[in-house]
Formats: sequence, structure tokens, C-alpha cells
Amino acid sequence: MKFNTSEAIKSIEYNTSREDLIIPEYGRHLQKLIDQVILIEDREERNKAAQNVIDIMGTINPHLRDVLDFKHKLWDQLFKMSRYELDADSPYPKPNPEKETEVGRLIEYPKNNQNYRYYGNHIVTMIDEAVSWEDGEKKNALILVIANQMKKSYMTWNKGEVNDNVIFNHLYDLSKGAIDLRNQDNENTVNLTVQTPRGNFQNRNTGGKQTYQKNTNQRQSNYTGGNQKRFVKKTNSTNNNPKNTNRKTN
Repeated sequence: MKFNTSEAIKSIEYNTSREDLIIPEYGRHLQKLIDQVILIEDREERNKAAQNVIDIMGTINPHLRDVLDFKHKLWDQLFKMSRYELDADSPYPKPNPEKETEVGRLIEYPKNNQNYRYYGNHIVTMIDEAVSWEDGEKKNALILVIANQMKKSYMTWNKGEVNDNVIFNHLYDLSKGAIDLRNQDNENTVNLTVQTPRGNFQNRNTGGKQTYQKNTNQRQSNYTGGNQKRFVKKTNSTNNNPKNTNRKTN
């Protein structure tokens, strides 16, 4: 008997020529089984076959047993994999295919404050609020709070000192020119009160390191001095003892 290679090649199926799997984690064999269940004419046999498919699905994904109403989830997946063509008696309400096909609305990522991300979006909201206020002491106080917070955020993320004029320029850009503290008179000069925490931290670390080194050197000195004294004492007791000398002579 000759083997017809051309016929065998024609019978081979490739995934590229098959339909896409609705729920890929169940595999193509289960998808084909569900397609066969749809074609069963007898309703009782079809219901039994559908229940057997539910049991197989529960075996394939045992982690679903920890999910609340996992049987309900399996039945919903069964109807979805049958493209809602399966006519079987389910103990749960059948899912609505229209709701399943609804496409969710894409939520755009906020694009505010892209040039100065280290300040955060809340600063932009505060600046917009300050711009909407009437001129007065409260508005000036709010602007000062915003500028100090901006300087604090800048030093936190950029790890270094920053001149107040840099903050004022950024504040001018973020407020779209509504708040301008760049060119001030000597009488109306605004000085930000935020100090660099990094410098203080370094000073504390340096002082602690010096203290630790000093204590370590003191302990080493005491330990070395004690050894020298014991060594000298032991040497004197051995060489200068007349009894030991007499014994060796005799």
C-alpha cells in the first residue's frame, strides 16, 4: 500500500488557517468539542454533553474553584466559547452577548505638567486655583506656599541646591504667565524658606563618622597599651628573676 504524501499534506491543519480561539487557555480541542455539542439534536443529550464540558473546564482550571460562584463563571465561558449558539439548560441566567461585545472607553493618561513632572499634577491644580483668586494677602500667601512646595519637590527629586529664580521661572511657565515673581523690586523681594535637607543629612553623617572613628581609635589605643604593659611585665619577670638565673647556672 502506497502512502499518498500529497493527500496527507492537504489534511494537515495549520493555526494560521483556523479560526481564532475565543478563550485560548482552554485549547483548541475543547473548542472543537463545544462545536460538536452545538450540533447535537436531542436536547437531553445536548444538556448532558454541556454538563460534561463544564466538568472538563473545571478540571483544566482548578484555580477557579476558589472564585465565588465559579460554576456560574464556567457556564458563562461555555456560552461565550459557543458564540452564544449553544441551546442548553443552564442553572444560571444566560449572558447577554451585546454586553460582552461592548468595547470599554480608553482612559487617557493625564498630560498635565509634562515638562516639570517632579512637581506633580497637584501643583498645577493649586496654581490654577491661585490664579482664580482675587489679588490680596491670601493670594500672595498661597503663591508663597506653592513656590516653597515646588522648591522642596525640586530638591527631593534632583538631589541638589536650586536658586529661587529657577523656581520662579517654572512657576511663571506653569501659570502661563499669570504669576510672575522673576523680576521683583527690592521692597517686594520674595525669599523661599525651604532649606536643603540633603546638606544637613550629610553633616550629621560626617559628624557621626568622625565620632565613631575617634571612639574606635581610642579603643585600639587602650587595647594596644594594655598589651605592651603586660608584655613588659612578663619579660621583666622572666629575665630579671635571680632564682631563674641561678637555676640555669647550676
